[in-house]
Amino acid sequence: MSAPQRIVSFLPSATEMVCALGLVDLLVGITHECDYPAEVRGRSIVVRNVLPLESMSEREIDVAVTARLRAGESLYQIDEKLLQELRPDLILTQNLCQVCAPSGNEVTQTLALLPHKPEILWLTPTSLAEIDQNIRDLGTATGSSKRAEELISAGRARLEKIKDATCDLSGRPRVFCMEWLDPIYCSGHWVPEMVRIDGGVDQLGREGTDSVRISWDDVLNWAPEVLVVMPCGFNLRKVIELAPQLSNRPGWFDLPAVRNRQVYAVDANSYFARPGPRVIEGTELLAHLLHPTLFSWNGSGDAYRRLDLSIDPRTRAGV
Repeated sequence: MSAPQRIVSFLPSATEMVCALGLVDLLVGITHECDYPAEVRGRSIVVRNVLPLESMSEREIDVAVTARLRAGESLYQIDEKLLQELRPDLILTQNLCQVCAPSGNEVTQTLALLPHKPEILWLTPTSLAEIDQNIRDLGTATGSSKRAEELISAGRARLEKIKDATCDLSGRPRVFCMEWLDPIYCSGHWVPEMVRIDGGVDQLGREGTDSVRISWDDVLNWAPEVLVVMPCGFNLRKVIELAPQLSNRPGWFDLPAVRNRQVYAVDANSYFARPGPRVIEGTELLAHLLHPTLFSWNGSGDAYRRLDLSIDPRTRAGV
């Protein structure tokens, strides 16, 4: 197939890959969640959420998502008429997470309605190496293999620099990366790998597989020394807004991370939840949070905040 002239992305991470390869001018359709880089704003939106997530609590989102998935209902609406009008040569989609974007069956059903049959590139990574492979595959599909390999090599060099600095650490902090607050979910896929590269240990994380619901007792028993709050799909402002609820959990003030003021909110959308080029920056950010004297952070000032949730109200009240 010849290099595509019109690309539609069903994934924010894929949109970021397209732009990193210098192909933003070929991008004719995106999702409502595609917000980076700034050049993508104003593109036609072909995918939107079915649920009004902005007005829902985390608990409400979890209940509604679970109910729709059990009923076999999609979480996304594809604008089929607009997609037909855009006539894409290449559609970028996924079959990893039904919560993250349109997947499998619904994409196949939509494509069956298109008179012009585009090429489909399925991006379904579960590790950093597979994210690299997705970039490589996109480079092949778009005639941008040289740029893709340069992007991959540059990212790998940055990761190797972190590995070299952490390989001989005398101690590795116990870490918990929290991908949802209510209910509690551990991290999955590439995030535990990021922790490992950064010289930390997250025994609650599930490297290479799905994030799952865990009990609060699991967190208490693990007693993390660093706790990173990174609810999937949320930016830093929203995470800071949600995080104070954690201090209502029994035993919160006994956690080493809380006592030592090592609880952080991060911009999950930008650096952790999207399997695209910026996971490299996310790994560097996490390295800084785990080892601030060893790694500096020179990225955005809106990437993270230390959360001061360490003041036990019983102490403040003189109890």
